[in-house]
Amino acid sequence: MSGVRMLTVGADEGDQRLDRWLRKQFPNLTQGAIEKMCRKGELRVDGGRVTSATRVAEGQTVRVPPLPDVQQPAPPPSRLARSDEAMIQAAVMWKDEHIIVLNKPPGLASQGGSGQGDRHVDGLTPALMFGYKERPKLVHRLDQDTSGVLLLARTDRVARGLSEALRHRNVRKIYWAAVAGVPTPRAGTIRFGLVKEGGRGNEKMRAVHPREVEATPGAKRAVTEFATIENAGGRLSWVAMQLVTGRTHQLRAHMAEIGHPILGDGKYGGSAQENLGDGWGAGVGGDLSRKLHLHARTLIVEHPITKAMLTLTAPLPPHMKATWDYLGWNEKDAPLDPFENRE
Repeated sequence: MSGVRMLTVGADEGDQRLDRWLRKQFPNLTQGAIEKMCRKGELRVDGGRVTSATRVAEGQTVRVPPLPDVQQPAPPPSRLARSDEAMIQAAVMWKDEHIIVLNKPPGLASQGGSGQGDRHVDGLTPALMFGYKERPKLVHRLDQDTSGVLLLARTDRVARGLSEALRHRNVRKIYWAAVAGVPTPRAGTIRFGLVKEGGRGNEKMRAVHPREVEATPGAKRAVTEFATIENAGGRLSWVAMQLVTGRTHQLRAHMAEIGHPILGDGKYGGSAQENLGDGWGAGVGGDLSRKLHLHARTLIVEHPITKAMLTLTAPLPPHMKATWDYLGWNEKDAPLDPFENRE
């Protein structure tokens, strides 16, 4: 029997049923055992009694009573296509016995959705076990069309540590993008709140003035720092962005709100690169990819076990590298952390 555990619901783990959350932590735990723990008051959330259908929220503490030691079954044979196994393994930038770091390709979702089957990072984790008995766990996500640094934890302990760091913002997330026009000023902070526009399955976000966030149902405060690295005349700019908060589509919605949508972002107005008039896309669009030009370039985080600071940097995906080459932009011209000296 293992002892009492006090577990924290991590980033991106909230708003799901307690029983589903619990089975992700303990895959061999049966539904009957969960129901029994709830009835006896042994399973608690933030000290209160719960049912199996109670929905947990990010940051809550779940008390798990002693559980019987159950032999972990051998992992089933992989049913993944060999091409998918090769693709996700080729995306590994770095790994140790605790963490796996991917350079996620654009077009690959972090987690599953309708009609995606197993072809998403979470579904491909059997190919990333590398001799471990358990699949690695996502501790944060990237939008499907966003490429770049993605962290996975190889054990529950490490997953909790990384989730805690992300929840308390003890990380630096730096993104690169090609955007329409040239921001004025060239660097600054965007503080517009964000709220879903509505409609089933519609994730598009609407910006809300900071003064109106409290009075807007469903709106959440959002903060993005940006710095312009280079520009191609007045048509396009290479911008670095730092997430201070982490809302859905935050970077895309924020850059669109200040009039500089990200290249290739049809949802937020960045798909006009074939403009034949005098607009921002005139004269450059025919040779540029229509894919989203947004890349999670650098993640700076404390290793949850060794406590060493990790600086993880992902090279540009091919379509963005082609744009950088076409415009004469050199990756080496950008500082590793353009926001290092900001207050």
